[in-house]
Amino acid sequence: MAKKDKNKHPIESQSTIETVQLQEHVAELEQLLNAEKEKVQELEDLKLRQMAEFDNFRRRTNKEKLDLMESAGEQIFRDMLPLIDDFERAVQATHNSEDLATLREGVELIQQKFISFLEQHHVTSIATQDADFNTDLHEAITTLAAGEDKKGKVIDCTQKGYLLGQKVIRFAKVVVGE
Repeated sequence: MAKKDKNKHPIESQSTIETVQLQEHVAELEQLLNAEKEKVQELEDLKLRQMAEFDNFRRRTNKEKLDLMESAGEQIFRDMLPLIDDFERAVQATHNSEDLATLREGVELIQQKFISFLEQHHVTSIATQDADFNTDLHEAITTLAAGEDKKGKVIDCTQKGYLLGQKVIRFAKVVVGE
């Protein structure tokens, strides 16, 4: 039996070595797993911080846009105040003056000043006199038989249209020849 004990011993010894090696390998894998879990946690934290940062950026940008629109509107109204002053003076002048020509001249000056104000803010009227009818700029309210030379042309404008830059903010209402 002594021989059998000797034969078992090397197998048990090898099995013990394999077990120790497996335990060491498992310990290494657990360390790697823990390291990877830490990396995942760090990435999740980073993602959350970046999402919060982006949300703050979006809110700040929206607030800045709103402030910019409000201040732009404020500037336009501030620029209009002298025009209102001129209209008030013109109305006051109608109570004190009998000279119709002078009153007309004053109102025409205010009109020119207002047109200049619009042009400073890139608002221009849409040309209609002798213009070809263009659905991108004009709105036909009616057609009128006007002869072959006026076919497809604007004959009359009942309400001026306006552009802000290149964008139509009000279509010109026109009568078109047919």
